[in-house]
Amino acid sequence: MADLTTVLEVTGAFAGVGGLGYAKGHAPRVYWSLVGMPVAMGRFTFTYGTTMDVCGLTVQPSKLRAFMVRNVARREVQPVPPKVRRLRGTSTGLVASLRLPAGLEPSDVAAASERLRHAWGVHSVTVAETKPGVVELRMTGYDVLRRVKMPRRTRTTGPMEVPVALREDGSAYVRDYRKVPHALTLGANQSGKSMYQRNLITGLAKLPVGLVGIDCKRGVEQSAYGPRLSALATTPEDAAELLGVLIAEMEERFDLLSEHHVSDLWDLPEEVRPVPLVVLVDEVAELFLTAAKKDEERRDRMVMQMVRLAQMARAVGIYLEVCGQRFGAELGKGATMLRAQLTGRVVHRVNDKQTAEMGLGDVSPDAVLAATLIAADRPGVAVAGDASGGWSRIRTPQTTPTQAAAVCREYAHLVPDLPALAPFRPHVPADRAPAEVPSLVKPQPVTE
Repeated sequence: MADLTTVLEVTGAFAGVGGLGYAKGHAPRVYWSLVGMPVAMGRFTFTYGTTMDVCGLTVQPSKLRAFMVRNVARREVQPVPPKVRRLRGTSTGLVASLRLPAGLEPSDVAAASERLRHAWGVHSVTVAETKPGVVELRMTGYDVLRRVKMPRRTRTTGPMEVPVALREDGSAYVRDYRKVPHALTLGANQSGKSMYQRNLITGLAKLPVGLVGIDCKRGVEQSAYGPRLSALATTPEDAAELLGVLIAEMEERFDLLSEHHVSDLWDLPEEVRPVPLVVLVDEVAELFLTAAKKDEERRDRMVMQMVRLAQMARAVGIYLEVCGQRFGAELGKGATMLRAQLTGRVVHRVNDKQTAEMGLGDVSPDAVLAATLIAADRPGVAVAGDASGGWSRIRTPQTTPTQAAAVCREYAHLVPDLPALAPFRPHVPADRAPAEVPSLVKPQPVTE
């Protein structure tokens, strides 16, 4: 009997170890909750003071505190680290709220994030300032970008917010058009740029907005989203006409704002407020490059119209989402001016450092370096930044063109009625009627 008990105990132990090993590779959230989080919390708690000291994140205490420690507590005066106000665990890591002492700033903690990551044995450490003097250390226990799983609940408080991707700290990357009205997405072939756009369109299709597509590659990317598009241009000639209509629409909306003595679309009464428009440009280089001298005038006109939209259309609810492989001065006149107006930046894997600098050079040098280190076997991984200097690694979840097209068909009834854009509305063939099948119900004769 004792031998049987021993065998069962040993078998159970091996099964438990094997189950944890399986969970570590195939269910990292489960492994983190059972093993990783308690270990990381213990390591953080017991080594916090010494870790902050060796990382240079301590300051000398005030004279009053030094006097009290030396004369009342009878202890040696030690440097003071940031005070831990709260430590909590999440499904992907730990979040520690720190109160910074006088003499430290958030950039000091951010500069030591790599050393903190190794000291506490976590996958990544990011620093976010929540209010003056208080920062959050967001520690990720494992690589959440290896298998993207969006949070079940994403906090969206505005009418133009779309969760698009997952950040490396486990939170959702939300595209907020009211905060960042225009954005530029860069990436090489097979880098996941199209998947990012599919996730964006899938989210926008569910909102009461108008979608305008410009895909000068004969519509190979955006034609599938036709049921949800208010307009689609598939050639440079059509794009030139469509941009002219958008400029006229912008001017009419400015007249409406002037009539109501407001300066923003969202300040208008809801009953007269025009529907917001998101202009999706698939390959911006096709608007700049010309094959003949006679096309240069049309190119210059389109570039001027794009710059006008980027400079002024935010106030009237027209937003730009521009994609491309490169976007530099070599495209021609107006390229640099247009790029400067696109506040949001998302850069996927690129073929050269210069392309990363085009998108992130004015955000942060560290962001440029992070973009050049994206591996080719990880499509969808990108670096997202903005003009404030903040940036983070993100990855979009897997979304097939078929899934995105199905969402566009499902929400086709949300296409707004815009007479000015009606000539550019893509033709959507009617669905085939379902084939007739024999009825399984046997008819009963009617008797009087």
